[in-house]
Amino acid sequence: MPEAKTTGDAGAARFVTGSILRHVVVMSGTGSVGLMAIFAVDLLSLFYVSKLGDPALTAAVGFASIVQFFAIAINIGLMIAAGALVSRAIGRGDAAGARRIATSVNVHVFVVSGLLALGLVAVLDPLLRAIGAEGHTLEVAKRYLWISLPSNLLLGPGMLATGLLRAVGAARDAMSVTLGGAIVTVFLDPALIFGLGLGVDGAAIAVCVARLTFVIVGVRALQHHRLLERPRLAAVLGDLPEVTRIALPAVLTNLAPSVASAFIAHALSGFGPEAIAGNVVIDRLAPVAFCGLFAMSGSIGPILGQNWGAGRFDRMRGVLIQGALVTALYIVLVWLVLALARGPLARAFELTGVAADLFGFFCLVAGPVWFFNGLLFLSNAAFNNLGFPFVSTLLNWGRATLGTMPPALLGAAYYGPKGVIAGTGLGSVAFGLVALVLAFRTVGSLEGGNRPEPEAESEAREAARHETGAPAPAPSSGMPL
Repeated sequence: MPEAKTTGDAGAARFVTGSILRHVVVMSGTGSVGLMAIFAVDLLSLFYVSKLGDPALTAAVGFASIVQFFAIAINIGLMIAAGALVSRAIGRGDAAGARRIATSVNVHVFVVSGLLALGLVAVLDPLLRAIGAEGHTLEVAKRYLWISLPSNLLLGPGMLATGLLRAVGAARDAMSVTLGGAIVTVFLDPALIFGLGLGVDGAAIAVCVARLTFVIVGVRALQHHRLLERPRLAAVLGDLPEVTRIALPAVLTNLAPSVASAFIAHALSGFGPEAIAGNVVIDRLAPVAFCGLFAMSGSIGPILGQNWGAGRFDRMRGVLIQGALVTALYIVLVWLVLALARGPLARAFELTGVAADLFGFFCLVAGPVWFFNGLLFLSNAAFNNLGFPFVSTLLNWGRATLGTMPPALLGAAYYGPKGVIAGTGLGSVAFGLVALVLAFRTVGSLEGGNRPEPEAESEAREAARHETGAPAPAPSSGMPL
């Protein structure tokens, strides 16, 4: 897909003019390619593991992935904070501020990623048992995580690079970061799993190598766009409060789906290994099928941020409208493919009995459910980038608790494994609609009384902050009511 012209300068605001639909489609499309590469390789890795002939191994990889999602959620929170602050700085023409924030958050994410990996390794056994892993499945999942979790130290900066590159409109470079790691994994996974006979351990090693590739490609791209400078302790500490005020609610927001996935896995564990194996394939297939929605939520944030920095509220509303339209068209196409391909896909992953029935049911109902999930993702991007991150937190935790747990338990009691999937889908409908309404009200709230400062005033305030060493105030995180 074409990409907006890049100058290699972090100060160019590319999204405040031109076709909104084109910006949404180009940013989401290039983001989709990179995300699909990651998720497809992840799915292919599960495919290889399923060919080892032991459902317990497939279930073990699934349980390990749930634990990994907790680490990824925290990385995403920092990525969102960096993208919001950098895109906003670019929108008001502050290239130096964008570069300083990007560098500071790189230091923040490196430290947090390392501490997080250590913390999760320390509680692996009780954590895996709590979500339903036991016996041989538990031991395999623990071994997989012992190998792969330390590489979170690489994943954090790699993910951050993609967010920063999208913030400056470098969609193709952001795509290349994830695509590079995916290409490496495509060849390495089968070589380690089958060629060297390492099995699940080989899949974990391939994950580590892919994450190293993310960092190498990402750092080079950030240097090309002049988004990195020598870290300064005063700047790293001075930016920390502002980053935290956005990152903390964003982390809490992204932890919610991980908690919901863990609860669903626990609910399905009572129906045996086959139900767990079916759910594992669903969890791996859904990101591949619906990666466009994930990409859109990560891509429209910079578009909103730059237009907010430029005071273009009409374009901000246009982003939400075009995003919802693209979501609907995308869902129709993906739903049709899933419904037609559900049988061959189930056979490809060696799913039989309960696992095959559960997977087939998901393919038939996924379309409507994921449309409303897409509206929630779209709205999350608006809240996180426009200074209302706690709205995302409340909505996502509402869906993960009230929208997931009671309906999943009721569905399981009356309709078995299919009832779990159906129950959680109903919760997505309500929260998706509420989220979109609040997103439009957020833009209206900003337009009514919280316009960005004029550029000269912003520059004067920034200069004064550096002279005094005081941190800049973060945007409001109150409810837009």
